[in-house]
Amino acid sequence: MFVVRATKKLRDRLGPVDQEEAPADTVLGDWYATAWLYRPQIALFVSEATLLPVVMPLAPAATLLGRFPHHLARTLRAHDVPDTFVAEELSRMDEARLAKTSSRSMVGIMNEFTFLADARRDGGPLTDLLALAQDLARTPCSPLYKRHVSPDRELRALVAARVGNPSASPCVSGNGRSHGIAEITPDGSA
Repeated sequence: MFVVRATKKLRDRLGPVDQEEAPADTVLGDWYATAWLYRPQIALFVSEATLLPVVMPLAPAATLLGRFPHHLARTLRAHDVPDTFVAEELSRMDEARLAKTSSRSMVGIMNEFTFLADARRDGGPLTDLLALAQDLARTPCSPLYKRHVSPDRELRALVAARVGNPSASPCVSGNGRSHGIAEITPDGSA
């Protein structure tokens, strides 16, 4: 089961929240979500555990939560996450619960991603939502500064710890391609 903590803007399109609160049993934790009222309308989901963004079409809103696992799988594969991890995560997403947001920090991250998407959009349509999600995942986020700095690096570290691959570097994807990011030590040196 996974939990989607939606903003009021998105809840207005999805319906009432579930009365029964239950913790998510997914590795990526609760998902915070909002609606971008562009044409066409878009939904932004952000993992509470890694701040990984997933961007997908909002319409039809009635099927949004059911379609989310497919878009999450596409996003994880675009980040070179092993199929075993993807399959494990999807197997835990058989049921969705809708809840209100409960973290101002997470709402702030969604606002920052919205600002960056607006700048990228520059008045035109957003056509490649997967590429946008990958770009947003490379954004340094203050809640991650003491760990892995950006959502893509936080995801790689989480996956490496989960699948038991201690040689996986947070700066190199699973296929060995460098992302051009220098390893930064806690004292700030490269």
